[in-house]
Amino acid sequence: MRAVVLTTFGGPEQLSVRDVPEPVTPAPDAVLIRTAAAAVNPVDLQTRAGLHAGHSTVRPPMVLGWDVAGTVTAVGSDVTDLRVGDQVVAMSAQMATGRGTYAETVALPAGIVAPAPASLTPAHAAALPLAGLTARQALDALALPEGASVLITGAVGSVGGLAVQLARLRGLSVVAQVRSRRDEDEALALGADRVVDPEDLPEAEVDGLLETAGDPRAIRAVRDGGRAVTIVPSRVPAGERGIQVAVSHVEQDGPGLHALARLVDAGQVRLRIAQEFPFETAAEAHRALAAGGVRGKLLLLP
Repeated sequence: MRAVVLTTFGGPEQLSVRDVPEPVTPAPDAVLIRTAAAAVNPVDLQTRAGLHAGHSTVRPPMVLGWDVAGTVTAVGSDVTDLRVGDQVVAMSAQMATGRGTYAETVALPAGIVAPAPASLTPAHAAALPLAGLTARQALDALALPEGASVLITGAVGSVGGLAVQLARLRGLSVVAQVRSRRDEDEALALGADRVVDPEDLPEAEVDGLLETAGDPRAIRAVRDGGRAVTIVPSRVPAGERGIQVAVSHVEQDGPGLHALARLVDAGQVRLRIAQEFPFETAAEAHRALAAGGVRGKLLLLP
């Protein structure tokens, strides 16, 4: 089968399409998925550059990718809730498991696979897993009660945009931080109650902070004794004024992903697709994401 392979750590030019062995028979607890699309995420760029090599056992040549959407083509003998022909989505923690998703066929444990939103095309469903689970689990860690206020940084990014929508569904009042005027309308359309820029943050006002943009200064907006959760472990806000600070690391979660898919089908969560790239132009997709300013997911199609 064809896959996008990283030949050695380095720049986007190290990505190339190659023939690799295709998984034929899944393990008893696993399924095979024919890929409709994989999404490009910041972690893919970091892994490609070797930034996670110190705490990962996976080495090039390797297949990158955490997000996948596609069709089940085979199921293991112990799998009872998925069938051949099902449209599914999954997040594979590639850096830890070595199971990358930039491939025509992916073998994954059934427990991390969920039915895809029926309201989306098979390819577009690939925009949901990593960003959706990251936002959902970070809000779980923040654990704000209904009616509380939260500042979400990077509020029109892939994770931030979903976090805004999920926070509103939890009954939170959302203050969205964006970096440009052109993003204000988008943040409000996603459900933010109010929009601010990084240089005009409220002082000690909100109950909690969900930090997705790598801006530890944003903690100044949190009231004394409030809460802050970041998904950027390299730029954790310093604890101050009794504020509880935590880092949220995304985990594989099939049931959680299924819950997110149901919200998409109910029209309560909207996914945004920026651009689609064939496998052969994976390097171009990596360069586009690295350049910044992307509003929505970049998808790789076999």
